[in-house]
Amino acid sequence: MPAYHSIFLQDTDVRLIANFPLSPLRTRTRGPAYTLPSLPSSQPSDLSPDPDHESYDPLDEVLALYRANTFFRNFEIKGPADRLLIYGILCVGEMLGKVPKVGGQREGEKALLNTALDQFSIPGDPAFPLNQAFEAPRDRQDAETLRQYLSQVRQELAIRLIARLYAGNSNAPSKWWLSFTKRKFMGKSL
Repeated sequence: MPAYHSIFLQDTDVRLIANFPLSPLRTRTRGPAYTLPSLPSSQPSDLSPDPDHESYDPLDEVLALYRANTFFRNFEIKGPADRLLIYGILCVGEMLGKVPKVGGQREGEKALLNTALDQFSIPGDPAFPLNQAFEAPRDRQDAETLRQYLSQVRQELAIRLIARLYAGNSNAPSKWWLSFTKRKFMGKSL
């Protein structure tokens, strides 16, 4: 059975830095990403909109496919959107490893947001784990734009992951999400 690929592969009008897409995001975090419309107030924050909805973005897809794709050690990259999916899945895996097993939503939120804001490497840096699949940015300006975009992605993923981890109980994180803490997508971690 093959891994699940991004439904955003057919989007050709997305700006690329090297071979990484700067896809539009539904976010309130400042950054270079184009902002999609927010969800209606009737939509629960712990659920993603339907893939056909105008507010569905690649981060919704990352969270929807994380648990299914973590079982795969190989992943064929079919386009730039798959690179964002890979980075997002690796980022979620890193964040889940930092969630305290005990403690309430406040401690989990603090841990996830600190992880999102931590120093991180971008494609082209020697410490980046998937340099063979990602191209390095052309110049310093592209590198800085990519770093800002990835920071925006990480912060938004942390916010959405908190909503899912503590959806039913604000005293303890969901055991269904934490059961995937030890799994490493493609045997890699950020």
